[in-house]
Amino acid sequence: MRCPKCTSIEDKVIDSRISKEGSSIRRRRECLECSHRYSTTEFIVREGIVVIKRDGRREDFDREKLVRSAQAACQKRPVDAEQISMLIEDVIDALEAQYDTDIPSRAIGDAVMQRLRKIDEVAYVRFASVYKEFRDVSEFMHEINGLDKKVPSHD
Repeated sequence: MRCPKCTSIEDKVIDSRISKEGSSIRRRRECLECSHRYSTTEFIVREGIVVIKRDGRREDFDREKLVRSAQAACQKRPVDAEQISMLIEDVIDALEAQYDTDIPSRAIGDAVMQRLRKIDEVAYVRFASVYKEFRDVSEFMHEINGLDKKVPSHD
């Protein structure tokens, strides 16, 4: 691992923690050159997953594309990188269990929206606006009004 401060590849692992789901490991590292401390996350490499697009095209699953879309939805929201990472791993685990290797893009979008909704409703609406291709404000309002009806109260 390259140090983000001095780019040295000499480091030591100070601490390792396995995620709740067991699909990733977070490691705390210290650079042996400059003593800078930083964290890395290791994930299972998932090969052979194909996304079936709406128009029938097939493309290789790209975890980073999913991460970028979730990060964009959560930009300037109180959602940290660890929550996004856990959300993505949870989505992938659930979809692999349900679909094996050929996963419809619709199922990916629905799974992300379902989990984003529980984390942050603004991020959910942002993601939904792109995923559902909202064309005007009335579609935003319809989705926002649906939040009140579907979210159970915590009273």
